[in-house]
Amino acid sequence: MIKAVVLDWAGTVLDHGSRAPMGAFVDAFAQFGVAISIADARGPMGMAKADHIRMVGAAVNESWRAKHGRDFNEADVQAIFEVFEPLNIAAVEAHSALIPGASETLAALAERGIRVGSTTGYTRPIMQRLAPLAAAQGFTPEIMVCAGDLAAGRPAPLQMWKVMAEMGIWPAAAVVKVDDTPPGIGEGRQAGTWTVGLALSGNIAGLSAGELAALDDAERDAIRDRATAELVGSGAHLVIDSIADLPWAITAIEERMAAGEAP
Repeated sequence: MIKAVVLDWAGTVLDHGSRAPMGAFVDAFAQFGVAISIADARGPMGMAKADHIRMVGAAVNESWRAKHGRDFNEADVQAIFEVFEPLNIAAVEAHSALIPGASETLAALAERGIRVGSTTGYTRPIMQRLAPLAAAQGFTPEIMVCAGDLAAGRPAPLQMWKVMAEMGIWPAAAVVKVDDTPPGIGEGRQAGTWTVGLALSGNIAGLSAGELAALDDAERDAIRDRATAELVGSGAHLVIDSIADLPWAITAIEERMAAGEAP
């Protein structure tokens, strides 16, 4: 009954812990003399990157004023973006490995006849570097819609609608959006699709696969609980640990559909 899934990229299919953009945001603000925390950098993750910079700038406006003698403004957003984008392009190569279980899940989707599209908060120049690295590992979605391709980014539904229109997939209730961030879950809900959040592989946990594996059960459970609460709070219909669990989640959604439930 599910016809297609629409996957996010960093923290969802590859880059366990969504490490590449986090470091680029910290480095970009540092080049303007303002230190931002990892929490600051991760807070709006999933949004289009200019929107992300705008929100971080507002959050650290006091520090910006202390350094520059004025409030953070729109010209600063653009200036930081011009620094950020090349930093993120450079960072993706080191953070391009598929998340464990992704290959198996992609194969399972293909076997079930479920088509795969994608949206991302990354810009097209960033994806021009990252997409070939993913393709070499077997991830080539039918369509990729990037931040900046349309008038508004996440959590607006425009990227999702473009994916569905280009793929010819309808109704929206036959589509599952999979994402590790609240803005990404929001775009799915706004578009009228089912949404599945990822608790442990993405931005909220913020850990590499090795770092996550090194935790004891209690530590991992605490992170899972925090991430689940945040993703459910943003509208996720289901929350799973990672893309490795997606086939189970799709089966669970189809059971809910069979019982008459709609997203």
